[in-house]
Amino acid sequence: MQTIREILNAKGQDVWTIGPEATVLEALRLLAEKDVGALVVLDGGKVAGIFSERDYARKIIVLDRSSHSTKVKDAMVADVLYVTPSCTIEECMALMTDKHIRHVPVLEDGGLAGLVSIGDVVKAVISTKQFLIEQLENYIRGT
Repeated sequence: MQTIREILNAKGQDVWTIGPEATVLEALRLLAEKDVGALVVLDGGKVAGIFSERDYARKIIVLDRSSHSTKVKDAMVADVLYVTPSCTIEECMALMTDKHIRHVPVLEDGGLAGLVSIGDVVKAVISTKQFLIEQLENYIRGT
């Protein structure tokens, strides 16, 4: 079975982070600059939360709060679910589907090792299935 480590090896382990005291506007600018959907919130080198476009929509815009003055810590998800590099893609997909989350930090030895999105996971699953289909077609053809 394919693991999260394999996804990270293929896509890279770059993770964009922000501090909890930054403003939501600073977080939005970083999301736009890096063209990503979520930032890991680090406080003293430890994962303190995750901030996503969804958090902005639900906790700032809908509630008519100011992105200029609201701190990331007041809009982030603090109860962060995570996976490890040895987690299988199927386990990760089940977690993301069950908890309705789109981004999951990858932690290893207490540190941040990467971030995977639902898109990364779906891409890996499709790739694996496509390979299996090709192998079965070759078997059937006798090649």
